[in-house]
Amino acid sequence: MYKLVIEGGKPLHGTIKSAGSKNSSLPILFASILADSPITLNNTPHLSDISTTLRLLMSMGSEFILESDSSLFIDSSKLTNLVADYNLVKTMRASILVLGPMLAKYGEAKVSLPGGCAIGTRPVNFHLKALEELNATIEVKNGYIYAKSEGLVGANIHFDQVTVTATENVIMAATLAKGTTTISNAAQEPEVSDLCFCLNKMGAKISGIGTSTITIEGVKNLKGVQYMVCSDRIEAATYLVAAAITSGSITVKNTNPQAMRSVLGKLIEIGADIKTEKDTISLDMKGRRAKAVNIKTGTYPNFPTDMQAQFTALNTIADGHSSITENIFENRFMHIPELIRMGADLSLEGNTVVCKGVKSLTGAHLMATDLRASASLVLAGLAAKGTTTIERVYHLDRGYETIEEKLKLLGANIERVQD
Repeated sequence: MYKLVIEGGKPLHGTIKSAGSKNSSLPILFASILADSPITLNNTPHLSDISTTLRLLMSMGSEFILESDSSLFIDSSKLTNLVADYNLVKTMRASILVLGPMLAKYGEAKVSLPGGCAIGTRPVNFHLKALEELNATIEVKNGYIYAKSEGLVGANIHFDQVTVTATENVIMAATLAKGTTTISNAAQEPEVSDLCFCLNKMGAKISGIGTSTITIEGVKNLKGVQYMVCSDRIEAATYLVAAAITSGSITVKNTNPQAMRSVLGKLIEIGADIKTEKDTISLDMKGRRAKAVNIKTGTYPNFPTDMQAQFTALNTIADGHSSITENIFENRFMHIPELIRMGADLSLEGNTVVCKGVKSLTGAHLMATDLRASASLVLAGLAAKGTTTIERVYHLDRGYETIEEKLKLLGANIERVQD
């Protein structure tokens, strides 16, 4: 088991390159099931969630080659096993995305109910109800989803609440369905758009990309392509906050400022000097302490829930009082007790954290609980006086590519050590 040891209190400065998006790569990898020939993905990140997805697809008959330049060749055109087993699915909720493509291509699927970060229920009922409307028969028993269809048929799908993975699952299923499918109240996240752009390159007919109403005209087959995955906006934003919380400066390359407008707006509000170019973001605190900001998470284009924990860490040492309201997941405050152990003045009131900024945090021995909570503890450790040790960093490896190496490039004193 690995842990991170951080000697904090040092401003971060420098330039790094953002990795490819995990939340784009995962659905596109599952979309490879739909293609009749191999696909090549460029800019894929080296993450444990990617490895888990590849192991799952390989167990079903896929073949892949991972190149050192972040290129991934994958052939999922002829699956030999239509079962997504519990032992792989249990570690990653995104595994549910195998369901739509298998139903569309093969007319059947057996998929274990998924696991992943303990940040909320995230029920699969939105997926199942929508697929039933596309002419699938669904049964859940013994911890598995059993799905069959004599042929998916287009339908009008309305989600009662915005859901990213259910939107993606229905889009993939509908690409090979007979007729037209319209999804209303669809997720508008850039990663959903990236999936749609890749599917269209494969031969799908998807319109309304990036809006709340997406239309898919079913086609008979899809082909393999070469596709460049978009950059990871959450990873880029996390490093921007790392510089902000240490009163430093940073330039992040290979990113998309347009996809990060809500986060950049809050960084400007804390007092950061922000400059953007086409694929570059620069932040400079000019040695200043951040000002406290109020946060309310929401679906895109509102402030992302995946950045709530990082901004909570930032607010702990910001000047002033703030409130952070979590509107997406009901259990995404597990980092709060750990931050309090570092000296943060935080109190939880329902789905809102009230924060009184303190001048400094103190290093402590901490336990990571989920992916983004882990990131918040790293950020707090970078700003704290003394030594911070963070256990269970495997959570970080699900979504951050060699986080300690990138932070070292910015001047952080951080090491990964084995127990």
